Amino acid sequence: MVDNKYNERAIQAIVNADADEVESILEEAKAEGITAVELLKDGFGKGMEELGEAFSEGTIFLPELIMSSEVMKIVTERVEEEVASGSDLSERKGTIVIGTVKDDVHDIGKSICVSMLKASGFDVFDLGKQVPLQEFVDKAIEVNADIIGSSALLTTTMEHQKTIEDLLKEAGMKGKVKTMVGGAPVTQMWADQIGADGYSIDAMTACKKAEELIAEKE
Repeated sequence: MVDNKYNERAIQAIVNADADEVESILEEAKAEGITAVELLKDGFGKGMEELGEAFSEGTIFLPELIMSSEVMKIVTERVEEEVASGSDLSERKGTIVIGTVKDDVHDIGKSICVSMLKASGFDVFDLGKQVPLQEFVDKAIEVNADIIGSSALLTTTMEHQKTIEDLLKEAGMKGKVKTMVGGAPVTQMWADQIGADGYSIDAMTACKKAEELIAEKE
């Protein structure tokens, strides 16, 4: 278990958008044999969760969220390096295609999910942000994906998540490829309404839900 001194510092570093502190924490922890993956769950990731909740409640605004998400990229890049080098690499659990829907320029949260999913043992194809909706389906078919994950940060763009469900049906892939939705305005009620197979409020629940959805397929 990661020392609480790092978790608390990591949370505050993200909340304060303090890039220098993030770098210091990563290096100090590394010297003690603690990986970025370990710090992500209860430290840096928790900081982004707190900011996401504050944004949803209207106590902080988008510019602040974006500043912290930019700092968070330092962490996710380090996690990607560890996963690529084989550190914390576990048995492959399944294949996921993920992206932020078209008309939405924000990838806050999505990049954290990508890092956590990779660290948890999933093969992840990250389509990026402002992704054309058909591309989600086409890529899923191309790579024989188990799950399509779509993120939307705005109420105006979350409607596109329903369109992805419709496109899957048109392609005859609904049920063969599971769907998972997330993003600040997205709820379980919305997921149920549009027929998505799963909903995740944060990166950790995304990993757990992905495992559940793949188990259902098997």
